[in-house]
Amino acid sequence: MSVVTLEAQADIERRTLTAETQARASIQTKLGIKESSVGGASGLVDVRIAEKRPVLSPLLLEEALPLSVAAAKTTQQARIAIGNVLTGKDSRLLVITGPCSIHDGDAALEYARNVARWRQIYGDTLEIIMRCYPEKPRTELGWKGLVYDPRLDGSDDINLGLTLTRLIALRINELGVPIAMERLNASTPQFVDGLVAYDAIGARNTTDQKAREYASGTSAPVGFKNTPDGGISDAVSAIVAANGKHTFLGISKSGMLASVATAGNPLAHVILRGGKSGPNYTTKHIADAKQQLAARDLLPAIVVDASHGNSGKDPAKQAEVVADLAKQICGGERAIMGVMLESNLVAGNQKLQAKADLVYGQSITDECIDIAATEALLSTLAKAAHMRIKSA
Repeated sequence: MSVVTLEAQADIERRTLTAETQARASIQTKLGIKESSVGGASGLVDVRIAEKRPVLSPLLLEEALPLSVAAAKTTQQARIAIGNVLTGKDSRLLVITGPCSIHDGDAALEYARNVARWRQIYGDTLEIIMRCYPEKPRTELGWKGLVYDPRLDGSDDINLGLTLTRLIALRINELGVPIAMERLNASTPQFVDGLVAYDAIGARNTTDQKAREYASGTSAPVGFKNTPDGGISDAVSAIVAANGKHTFLGISKSGMLASVATAGNPLAHVILRGGKSGPNYTTKHIADAKQQLAARDLLPAIVVDASHGNSGKDPAKQAEVVADLAKQICGGERAIMGVMLESNLVAGNQKLQAKADLVYGQSITDECIDIAATEALLSTLAKAAHMRIKSA
């Protein structure tokens, strides 16, 4: 499949290059520009580029792996449900749970089958969706995710990464499990169009204008994490920006540059993930976040990431965060609309190494809790949500 689509993409690029060459010659003739007066680009262009490879267009990949009726239904229903939770129309609690990053399709599908089971058990109180993150932000260097290095060996086969990402997202949705993705690049969402129920903008990207522009046009609800320092003012500014209309450079389905005009995203909201200053999920922090959102007349919806800065990157401490949040929810706190958990088949994490030597179902990025621990936290959150629903 990948070879066929790559051949098709190469053929399209050859035709495009021929047409562009002819058009350029016509333009120069009309403008009276003589070839002898045009300077050479040698030594000026691509000085530090080692290689360029053709990349599949979103349209060709979609043709090879079409959006199925079952997958489309999963995404559509989940987006509506999540929107209703965030706006208070649905009293349930949103829970986003799954691996820090996806590196193994089989393990991801096995985890998804657990999520499908949890959705059946806790559906009356929780809207559970799965973390399916194929891109990984890096402060300096390291593995950047399935999209960029799917073989985990530095071969950087982006075409394979994009194909695997769409295939995994498609298969998970076909199980009836909606997915969330963290967005690092405004181009990659086109390759999983119609397959993502929830978008997240990470702590390092919340201040990025391109991320804010993308968020204003995404079809899914979108959450902005507070920045690594722990403050939420930048996330609040990001929500304001995402609520507005923007025009920016993007790509079309055919992979061509396009001018993209957005309508604004009214479901943009804040995600509290703690920071260098410590956690920010307590009653005091929730009250402060509510005040800052109200001051800008923004959606009064808060999602709390139980991991990262809120757990001090100790996966076991996610239970402490959840216990505190459950107490607040039982007490009637309605601004807490969702909770994020970092969870995998196997607890902990491992160093990146040859695929054959990896522990199946264990993270190669941040540490995670295992299935049993996840089920315990879901039970706690479900009971709290039930109490809040009863008291409504």
